[in-house]
Amino acid sequence: MRTADGHAHAHGPLVLRPASARRARTLLALLLVPVAVLTAVGAWWLWPDPEARPPQFATDGPGVTYVRGEVVEVHPASPEQDQATVRLADGTEVGLQVPTEYVPELTPGDVVRAARLQVAAIAFDPTADPDAMTTQHVFVDLVRGPPMALLAGLFVLLVVVVARWRGLAALVGMGLGLGVVAGFTLPALLTGRPAVPVALVTSVVIMFAVLYLAHGVSVRTSTALAGTLVGLVATAAIAAWAGGAAHLTGLSGEYALDLMSVAPDVRLRSVLVCGMVLAGLGVLNDVTITQASAVWELHAASPGRPWRSLFSQGMRIGRDHIASTVYTIVFAYVGAALPLVLLVSLSDRDLLGLLTSGEIAEEVVRTLVGSIGLVLAIPVTTALAATFVRLSAAAPDQDAATDDRLTAPEAAPAGR
Repeated sequence: MRTADGHAHAHGPLVLRPASARRARTLLALLLVPVAVLTAVGAWWLWPDPEARPPQFATDGPGVTYVRGEVVEVHPASPEQDQATVRLADGTEVGLQVPTEYVPELTPGDVVRAARLQVAAIAFDPTADPDAMTTQHVFVDLVRGPPMALLAGLFVLLVVVVARWRGLAALVGMGLGLGVVAGFTLPALLTGRPAVPVALVTSVVIMFAVLYLAHGVSVRTSTALAGTLVGLVATAAIAAWAGGAAHLTGLSGEYALDLMSVAPDVRLRSVLVCGMVLAGLGVLNDVTITQASAVWELHAASPGRPWRSLFSQGMRIGRDHIASTVYTIVFAYVGAALPLVLLVSLSDRDLLGLLTSGEIAEEVVRTLVGSIGLVLAIPVTTALAATFVRLSAAAPDQDAATDDRLTAPEAAPAGR
C-alpha cells in the first residue's frame, strides 16, 4: 500500500524510497565536485600564453609548390632518368624523382603527392645556360586520404548502427577529448608547463566528458569515474617517478631532436610522462566502466547479496579483465613497433641490454606504468561499486519487500 505522497506503510515507520539513492549521489558529489573544481583551477593556472607558443615553422621552401598526379609508369631506379612518370591534373605527363626505397612500392594507378621545384638547368646539363631554370618533380608521399576517409566513415557508421545513440555520444566525447588535447595539452607542453599537472587536467576533463556522454549521468557512471580518477592519479605519480628513476630522457624518439630545434622550451621528459598517462586512458576507462557495470548486474541478479559477496564476485571478473588487458597492452605495442622489434632481434646484444636501452626502455616503462595504474583501479572501482550500488538500491529493495508482504495472499490455515 502507498499513500498519495509516495510513502509505503508496513506495520512500522515510514520508508522514504529515494533516501538512500540521494545519499549515494551526495557522497559521489562530495568526491567528484571538488575534483572538477580543482581541475578547472588547474586548467586556468596551466593555460598556455599564446604569445609564448613557438612560431610555426615553414615546410615549404622558396619556389616550391605541391601537385598531385597519377602514376602512369614506374622505371628502374637510375641516376640518369626519373624513376616514374606521373600524369598531373591538367593531363600533362612529367618525370618523377623517387627515393630508391619507394620505387618497389609504386604501381601504375597510384596517386602521389609531388614537390615541383625550380632548379638551375646547369645542375643537370653542364652545357646549359647558367641563368636557365628547369622544373623538377620530386616524390613526397603517397595520397592516402580516400581509403582512410572510407575506413573512418565505415567506423562511424558501424558504431552508430550497433550502439545507436550511445555510440554517437561516444563519438562526440572522443571528438571533445581530441579537442582538449589540441587546444590545451599540446600548447601547454610546447610552452614548458609541468608534465604531471598537464596530464592530470587533460585526463580528468576527457574522462568527465567521455564517461558522462557515452554512459549517461548516473550513480553507476559516477562510480566508474571515481575509480578512473584513482587510477589516473596512481598512473601519473608512477610515471613521474619512473621517468626520473629510469633516466628516461625522451631523446630516443624519431622526432625528438627536430622538436627541440623548433620548440626549445619543450621538456622532452615532460612530453614522455604526459604521453604515458594519456596512453592508458582508453584501457583504464574500459576496465572501470566494465567493473562498475558488472557489480550493478550482480546486484540486480541478487539484490540481497552482501557487500563482501559483491566485491569478491566482482573481483573474479576483474582478475580476468586484468589478465586479458595486460597482455593486450603488450601485444599492441609489439604489433605497432614490429619493425623496431625485428631490428632488435638481429642485434647481438643480450636481452636485458636491449630492454633497458633507449626507445625500447621507454616503451617498456610506458607499458608497465599503464598496467600498474590499471591493476590498482580495478579493486578500487569494484569496492566503490559494491558500496554505492547497495546505497542507491537499498530503499527500493526495502520498499519492494514491503509491498510483497502487504499484497501477498495470506496462507490458508493448516488443516483447511
